[in-house]
Amino acid sequence: MRGTAAGEHPGSVTWYGTAPRAPLGEIGVLPGRPKSSGRVPGELDLVLAQTAVNAVEAVGGYAGGVYLRSRTPGLLRLAVLAGLPGELFRPWWRMHVNRPFPVAEAYRSGTAVLLADAEEAMRRFPQLMAGLPFPFGSLYAPVVHGRERFGVLVVLRPATPGQPVDPTDRHRIHNIARRLGAAFAALGEAGTPVEWDGEPTCVQLPSLSTPPVRTGNFDWALDTGAVTADKELCAILGTDPAEFPGTIEALAARLAPEDAYGLWAVAREAAKSERAVTRRMRLRGPDGRPHLLELSGRRAQPHGDAPASHLTGFLVDLGTGPIVAEATDRLPGGVFSLDRLGRITYINHSAETLLGHARSELAGHVLWEALPWFGHPSYGDHYRAAMLSHEPVHFLARRPSKEWLSVSLYPGHDGVTGTLSVAEEPSYAPGSLVSPGVGLGSPADRAAALYRPVALAIALTEAITARQVSAVVTDELLPAFGGRQLAIYLLNERHLYLAWETGFPQGFLNRFDGVALDARLPGVETLTSGRPIFFESMEHLAAAYPGIPMDANVGARAFLPLIASGRPVGSCILGFDQPRGFSPEERTVLTALAGLIAQALQRAQRYDTEAALARGLQSALLPHRLPVHRNVDTVGRYLPGTQGMDVGGDWYDVVETDEGLALVIGDVQGHGVSAAATMGQLRSAVRAFALSGHDPEEVMTGTNRLLIDLDPGQFASCCYIVLDPVSGVAHATRAGHPQPLLRHPDGSTEVLDLPGGVVLGVDVGASYPVTELWLEPGAVLAMFTDGLVEEAGIDIDIGIERLRGSLSGQIGSPSLADTADHLIKEARQATDRPDDIALLLAARWTEVS
Repeated sequence: MRGTAAGEHPGSVTWYGTAPRAPLGEIGVLPGRPKSSGRVPGELDLVLAQTAVNAVEAVGGYAGGVYLRSRTPGLLRLAVLAGLPGELFRPWWRMHVNRPFPVAEAYRSGTAVLLADAEEAMRRFPQLMAGLPFPFGSLYAPVVHGRERFGVLVVLRPATPGQPVDPTDRHRIHNIARRLGAAFAALGEAGTPVEWDGEPTCVQLPSLSTPPVRTGNFDWALDTGAVTADKELCAILGTDPAEFPGTIEALAARLAPEDAYGLWAVAREAAKSERAVTRRMRLRGPDGRPHLLELSGRRAQPHGDAPASHLTGFLVDLGTGPIVAEATDRLPGGVFSLDRLGRITYINHSAETLLGHARSELAGHVLWEALPWFGHPSYGDHYRAAMLSHEPVHFLARRPSKEWLSVSLYPGHDGVTGTLSVAEEPSYAPGSLVSPGVGLGSPADRAAALYRPVALAIALTEAITARQVSAVVTDELLPAFGGRQLAIYLLNERHLYLAWETGFPQGFLNRFDGVALDARLPGVETLTSGRPIFFESMEHLAAAYPGIPMDANVGARAFLPLIASGRPVGSCILGFDQPRGFSPEERTVLTALAGLIAQALQRAQRYDTEAALARGLQSALLPHRLPVHRNVDTVGRYLPGTQGMDVGGDWYDVVETDEGLALVIGDVQGHGVSAAATMGQLRSAVRAFALSGHDPEEVMTGTNRLLIDLDPGQFASCCYIVLDPVSGVAHATRAGHPQPLLRHPDGSTEVLDLPGGVVLGVDVGASYPVTELWLEPGAVLAMFTDGLVEEAGIDIDIGIERLRGSLSGQIGSPSLADTADHLIKEARQATDRPDDIALLLAARWTEVS
């Protein structure tokens, strides 16, 4: 993930290719690039962007993209998105390959997934339609080469109800994905990693604009980079011909960031291909209006010393623009236009008045970024519906002045036309699931109303712990109803205890924590009566419960009983920023959803109890105390993972042997009782071999053979170091385990370079070389499992370097225990830690003669 650099426009494209930049001549890109593009895109970037555009055009789509594998095992990331606003589709940027979505299915199976319409998608992939409940078709083709899987090519297109995907389109997307796989394989062979760990690059699709009225011409010599322009082009750009700088920068600076890649893609293709290549894109004129830019060229036949390839360009002034603007300015209602990336391309005078901003302030900016109040979460589904369904969408939006606007969106291939008019305040909040006369005029809106509860229901089935259930309710229930505050209380021994809260003033709910069931409070009475309680405003709540403590919010409240199979579980409170009503349909849906939440919480409570027992088992398998030696201090720490109740296979141990102190750390593959049992057996085996007088290599080879005999197919990593407390001499061996760290007395810390063998349990004949090292007095040795340094989407080397710096910074720590606590502090605070962690520190303090 990359933040916005100082001085960089927040909407600018950043290229996230991992490839080293090739010489410009090799990829057909010449010096000079648009400043807004961040950098000249690399080969991987161009291949991705061009393929997405080609695939969309080939099968009649209106959007598409490519998911690529990442450095995180099992995680795909959206690398390029063409024809849709990236931020609006942020929830779909990441995709785990084990998820029940068509992208993951295509990747796992190696077979294309072709969905003709929403009905077929709902039948096969209900979670997809729960999040995107709109009528559209979609095609997913795996990108492979031989046995190597790279990712998935995706195209979104209009639905074809009742008609399967045409065989021609099947063949086309298959061929494009096959060619993309071959291109990726070639990049890999050339040393370019084909993986993605950043945000997606957003790309504008070629425009299908109206015929030209006024045109200008230019010529770009690819061998020198020189650009010549005629008088007409300079006139369109508002530049004196004598002042035209003669570089591609002059034109690229006027391109939108998402279009800039096209300039380099055409140059690259023209330099390589003997076929004519063309591309259309939009270029901003001096008044902010978009003009059509058409590029064409081909590689010239060699003559003289070098080929002289050229790109010719035509800049088209969309002359009908002023006529359309004059006509729409006469209309009483507001009219505006967005491109496929959500950028404002036009607004009339009435829209300027209704939105409170001049045309020059808004043109070229993303609607919900230029007008943050248009970015309210409850409007997100409406924008997605327009972009995906190609059907009109209607909803109400509230301006900062508290006045309401009626908004209609009419989508098309190149963008969305919108209309605005003043509206009366609605009877029900437009963020509601069902608002009479508001937001339900199209099939897409009715689908959203139907499937929003489905999204919550499906997500709840995957939540395991009470914390995960609460997080799902926050992510799904609040946005569905436009809520801002949530509190969940759980029942325990006739008292309600606060289990989760978000959006309330800090500390406000503490006074209600632990209230008895005889207290006269709405959160209590909704549970004891079994009926939901709704208040359209805090004023109504205060009238019903005189003297009840109130926060500063004046909005509505909903109190829902959480009852599962007739047994009380707790209560749920929803809070809203503004007063609002609750339609009968909303009350019914909320009550039903409360029952689903209660069942999920009841299941999670049982799971949490079992998790506590499982972690107790894990703790029992680890040493309760470590040997005490006057020359060496040792400290061990263990943290279980936070996802699920399965116990893990990480362990550490310190064994007093005739040769010295044996320091051991290991990590058994997987989680669960099986991994824990294997861990217990390996710990016992290592201890037995060590106490029998075996040297480090014999300990490791013996443990390896034992694991293969005990559990074929199971494997583990391990690091084993025998330290002489008196001399400080140590002998170390390693089996596929992370390298230990050694902090010297002056605070400098190094990552040791211990040669090692393969992980235990793989090769019965594996050898494990031994390395000798020395711990001087005051040195600290740190051994750890990968859970301490691994983080999704981040290279493990970065985690190791962070740990090294942290250990080095603890040179003045009062005790080894404090150092250990500091090293795992950040991991201890993480709420989403998939792996368990083991840490073993050993410090040699005094040299004895």
